[in-house]
Amino acid sequence: MDEVKGGSGEAGIPSTAVFRLGTLGTVAADRFAAAVEPLDLKPKHVGLMAALAHGEASASQQELAGRLGVVPSLVVSLADHLQHLGAVQRVRDPDDRRRQILTLTDQGRTLLAQCTAAARELDEQFTAALTPAQRNALQEALAILAAEAGLPTK
Repeated sequence: MDEVKGGSGEAGIPSTAVFRLGTLGTVAADRFAAAVEPLDLKPKHVGLMAALAHGEASASQQELAGRLGVVPSLVVSLADHLQHLGAVQRVRDPDDRRRQILTLTDQGRTLLAQCTAAARELDEQFTAALTPAQRNALQEALAILAAEAGLPTK
């Protein structure tokens, strides 16, 4: 069956960047989730560790929620699990006993390095059909789109 066209003669929804990025994003996210699952992690745990690694040395749960664009209760839940794994240390802020400060531990850095290695391996698999020039162009384009969306680019 031919691709369904839009009302003005243009190609249908599968040809749009948003649809393609969304669909490929789901495939990539599922593969990444499967890769970090043996480490007893979910992608959101990795995101929290990455935020700690790329931000200040430590941050409050509230600050991290704002940085990640999630509700504070999610950060609490993620931090609970990461603390259980020894990946983060949680201490009360001496200046404000209501605040919990999270710091990435050496174990957390090790786990994050393992996740990074898994992501790089998946990158190789995911982009295997591209030439080196196409891979570079894709990375550059994604960095621009991420920056425009206010997301980290490194």
